[in-house]
Amino acid sequence: MNKVGLVQHPDFQKHDTGGAHPERPERLQTLHAHLDATGLTKDLITLEPRHVDTSWLEKAHTPEHIANVKSRCTQGITYMDDFDTRICPLSFDIARLAVGATFEAIDAVMDVRVHTAFCAVRPPGHHAERNHAMGFCLFSNAVIAARYIQETYSLERVAIVDWDVHHGNGTQHILETDPSVFFFSIHQYPHYPGTGRADETGIGAGEGFTLNAPVPAGSDDAMYLRIFDDVFLPAMHAFKPQFVIISAGFDAHRSDPLSATQVTESGFAEMTKRVMTVARDHADGRLISLLEGGYDLGGLARSVESHIKELMNG
Repeated sequence: MNKVGLVQHPDFQKHDTGGAHPERPERLQTLHAHLDATGLTKDLITLEPRHVDTSWLEKAHTPEHIANVKSRCTQGITYMDDFDTRICPLSFDIARLAVGATFEAIDAVMDVRVHTAFCAVRPPGHHAERNHAMGFCLFSNAVIAARYIQETYSLERVAIVDWDVHHGNGTQHILETDPSVFFFSIHQYPHYPGTGRADETGIGAGEGFTLNAPVPAGSDDAMYLRIFDDVFLPAMHAFKPQFVIISAGFDAHRSDPLSATQVTESGFAEMTKRVMTVARDHADGRLISLLEGGYDLGGLARSVESHIKELMNG
């Protein structure tokens, strides 16, 4: 059985977005309570995140954006430019801690303290653009994690696999000229944020290293797994990533209020299995996943349970 790390911290529940907001602290409260109740927590290796320096945030974002997030939090402003992305005075530091969770997960995998790790973080990151916050996201956790892997461990090729029901526009736009990070996204389309068409494949030197798989409302496990088998796996075997990051959003779940797809807990487990195959074949099993969306509390908790169990099965 694989040793799986769980990166968590109580401060992630202090990112206060307001009681009625979909991306709220109860997501993690319910998730951790469920993992405790099922006995899964005791089988995981708890990892402690750390705050990252702002120089790491600049690997994905402009200094102006970073300063804007910090300033708004310091002033007690409760929203970012898009109004949907809510913040509190602690949010800037908590967002730096979320990035630091991925760093600790990566270090633990590289040091072979764990085989894989799941980062139970808030706020999420895949909508954050280079120069502005968006879609509940402040900083691009996955992109900064990829840069950390490349610069700290000298691994050249990183894959980011995003199965959140919403297209990871920020991840794509930050990376779309870069051939060293392959970005795969499967997402409901048309849907927020309106990007992620199949013909968006990268720009310049990055052409061919972005792969979007838009799926219609109603898409179920069978549709998702067919795309993983017929589209995702061949692309990954051609790219041969040396480290794999999963942007693990669970809002494609059939009970999620922000989607119209029909993925089940079993579907997430099967997707996990396929991504792990890629990591085993090309990256010596090196893989981390980090929480993105998922807004039905029960569906999120059960889906993460299935995901982690598959990480453990190896």
